Amino acid sequence: MHRLITRLRFPVLPLRSSIAQCRSLKPSPHLTATPRPSPTTTSQYTRTFTTSPTLYKKKDKAAKKNSNSDGESSGSSGSAATGAGADVEDPYDLSTLHSGITSAISRLKDDLSKLRSGGRFNTAVLEGLKVSLSKDGQDTARLGDLAQVVPKGGRMVTILVAEEEHIKPVSSAVISSNLSLTPQADPHNALQLNIPIPPPTKESRDKNVQAARQAFEKAAGAVRDARGSIHKRLQDMQKKKIARPDDVRKAHDQMEKVAEKGQKDVKDLFDAAKKSLEQA
Repeated sequence: MHRLITRLRFPVLPLRSSIAQCRSLKPSPHLTATPRPSPTTTSQYTRTFTTSPTLYKKKDKAAKKNSNSDGESSGSSGSAATGAGADVEDPYDLSTLHSGITSAISRLKDDLSKLRSGGRFNTAVLEGLKVSLSKDGQDTARLGDLAQVVPKGGRMVTILVAEEEHIKPVSSAVISSNLSLTPQADPHNALQLNIPIPPPTKESRDKNVQAARQAFEKAAGAVRDARGSIHKRLQDMQKKKIARPDDVRKAHDQMEKVAEKGQKDVKDLFDAAKKSLEQA
């Protein structure tokens, strides 16, 4: 028995076209290799969250002490520097001299105003007298606080006492003064004292001029003392080299000019008062 064998014929493609077809074959985007887990093993992933407090480094005690000491030292040095700056002296500061001259002139004017001039009596002299209100003399009061002094023309002054018990102490104060005045009781008013002012004489004029000269010398001495204080301060500054020599020299020149003007003002006041007293 013969087996019939049928030959299958396949078309034979050329070599080049077969290669081209193989190159054109690309993997399908829908076909991806995904590993399939084994059915016998199961994997489970667990994520844990933990928190921990933040730790800060403790400051060293020594470092803290050093920082505090540094702060204190810087503060003390700053205050010391400020104090040093405040203590710096100015050689051109003549305020002490100016105030001394002003005080001397004011005192001289007050002393000269108490002297008689132009034939008139200054009532402020009586008002400034001290009145003793006790036998031991410890309780005193100003006459102007106990009574009112009123001028009556050029040759009469009236004292109006507030209380009758002060009549005798006020009269005693006027008599014991160096004014050479004699109070008289008023016949119509028990609280009134009348004081006649004697006409000026050569002796009284000379006495007033002498008192004015003493007041002038006192004021001139006060100006010299104020000038001496500044002069000593400038010498100390130059010796200790606190200020430059040129500044000390210029300040000294300014001091001399101010002192000379002060002496001139004092002398002018005395000359005017002397002329008025001599013509009284």
